[in-house]
Amino acid sequence: MNSALSNPKYITDEHGRKTDVILPVEIYAELLEDLADLAAVAERRDETTLSHSNLKGTLQADGIL
Repeated sequence: MNSALSNPKYITDEHGRKTDVILPVEIYAELLEDLADLAAVAERRDETTLSHSNLKGTLQADGIL
């Protein structure tokens, strides 16, 4: 695990409660990408699936492969 995630820096309010997290931009970008990937998976959860052999056959029949 990245050290920035295993030891994050926090901003606290006047009561010592954590209100924000400071992350390197690279880590933030990776987290946003992971979130977008998870959203795409969730959106496609109910789509029908094809086996590899069926997909390959369809692509061959369409002249793509």
